[in-house]
Order: sequence, then structure tokens, then C-alpha cells
Amino acid sequence: MILPGPIRQIGYVVIDLDRALDDWVALGVGPWHVIRRMPQRVTYRGAPCGITLSLALANSGDLQVELICQDDDTPSIFTEFLAASGPGFHQLAYWAEDFDATMRAVAAAGWPVVWSGGEDVGTRFAYVEPPDSPAAVIEIMELNAATRGMAALVRDAAADWDGRDPVREMGV
Repeated sequence: MILPGPIRQIGYVVIDLDRALDDWVALGVGPWHVIRRMPQRVTYRGAPCGITLSLALANSGDLQVELICQDDDTPSIFTEFLAASGPGFHQLAYWAEDFDATMRAVAAAGWPVVWSGGEDVGTRFAYVEPPDSPAAVIEIMELNAATRGMAALVRDAAADWDGRDPVREMGV
């Protein structure tokens, strides 16, 4: 088996984060935990890349939803997706207890890594392009104390959410 466990998150690339948040809240999904203008240093198709993005996380049941809005026009996996198909469903994400073993399985399967980073902030991630995938990319995120804590915060907030305070701004 290449990917670890169940799908944990679905990701959408959007061009207007606040409008997308309004649309999802109208569907009863929330509360949203938002990080704005976060710098990210990554490797994009083998070359160093720096972008600024804003993202939002919420849960619907056990499934986390991520909204990603790139705040600049630097070529990236997100601008590539927007140019090809416009905003919408972008990725499925798996959370790996053993990130290194998962990445070895990805390499053995011949799946190209097209976006990766996180070493500088303590949580590694990689976007891969498996053949014939139902998503543009598959994200593999390292499951560690920080990512477990964030996942629990987002999931627990959604479990008893009464519709109040639908957008919760967080710092970088």
C-alpha cells in the first residue's frame, strides 16, 4: 500500500478566500480557522520557490476541508491549477505517521513529487501526481504533535459548532 490510511482532507484552490468562506458557511461547514498571508518556501517541480498564501481549515464530520488562496502570482502548483481549470477541487490529503516510509513508497511507485516543503517549520509535506488520480494532486502531510493538535482543534470546534463565530483568524 502506497498511501497511509484514509483520506483525511480535501483541498480546494480558490481566488477569493472570503467569498469561498461565505459559500462554505452557507452550506453549514465551519467554523473556519484562517491563516492569512503565510510565506511558504518550497520546492516546485524540482526548483526552489517562495509564495505567500492564505488558507482556511474546517471539518465536516471527520473530514477536514482546506481552502487555499495564493496571495501572489508566483508560478506554483496553485497558479498552475488555476490556469488549467480555474478554482475548485484540487487535492486529496493523507496524513502520514511515518512520512519517510510513505515517501519511499511514493518513489518506488514512480509518482513524481511536484511540490514539497515544510522542513523549515517542522511539518513536512509533499504533493505527488499519481497516474489516473481523481484529484490534480495527492498531498502527504507528516502527522506529528503540531499537526495532530491543529487537526484536533479544527475537528473539535466543528463537532459542537452552533453557527456563531464562523471565521476565526489565526496568526502565522
